[in-house]
Amino acid sequence: MSIRIRTASTPTSTTTAKATNITAVLKRRGAKRRLRLGVMGGTFDPIHHGHLVAASEVAAKFGLDEVVFVPTGQPWQKTHKRVSEPEHRYLMTVIATASNPRFTVSRVDVDRPGPTYTIDTLRDLRTQRPDADLFFITGADAMAQILSWKNIDELWSLAHFVGVTRPGHVLDGMGRKDVSLLEVPAMAISSTDCRTRVAAGNPVWYLVPDGVVQYIAKYGLYAGHSEPDSSAALIELPEPASTE
Repeated sequence: MSIRIRTASTPTSTTTAKATNITAVLKRRGAKRRLRLGVMGGTFDPIHHGHLVAASEVAAKFGLDEVVFVPTGQPWQKTHKRVSEPEHRYLMTVIATASNPRFTVSRVDVDRPGPTYTIDTLRDLRTQRPDADLFFITGADAMAQILSWKNIDELWSLAHFVGVTRPGHVLDGMGRKDVSLLEVPAMAISSTDCRTRVAAGNPVWYLVPDGVVQYIAKYGLYAGHSEPDSSAALIELPEPASTE
């Protein structure tokens, strides 16, 4: 059964207003260059400090004005796995990013029917933010599979891709000028591990933001959750080969 959660403190307009404020500040400062917008997509089940550190590092390295986090609606690659309701993952992302004025959250994937594909995410954001140059932030495993992603040629035209990983992991930029690689601080955290810890009754304090810890407890997320061991990448965003 689908869950639809609304709270007065986290309406859709909150993140929209936040993004509008960032644009307004740039205009007041007389900025003439285009907005540089990072796009951080993921299941975020749950969002953890690894995601936040990666977004912060990329924002600093590439001079991004804003990073928009985009929780997936129906992750196509996880149809065989148990995934929390989109509203839970969306609200955890809002909670986790609320204290950083440079971070916003988008509902484009949550509200779009059908499986979530990165090509649709970038198309929608390009339509919504025509004033921005997009920088798509993805993890090492996803970058390794990027050549098989759906509509790959159009993806290259929509955004500059930034592959992030923990130090010690090898990344392949495929020799493309529109792909950048960046190591982030060694934070061996994965959403899979966080879910497993909660299911086992172990704490996830300091692995995920405090508000997310409390949200998980309030709604009983991941209780009795079991799944095979995984060496999940920092961000899990593989895409299928094009079916078009």
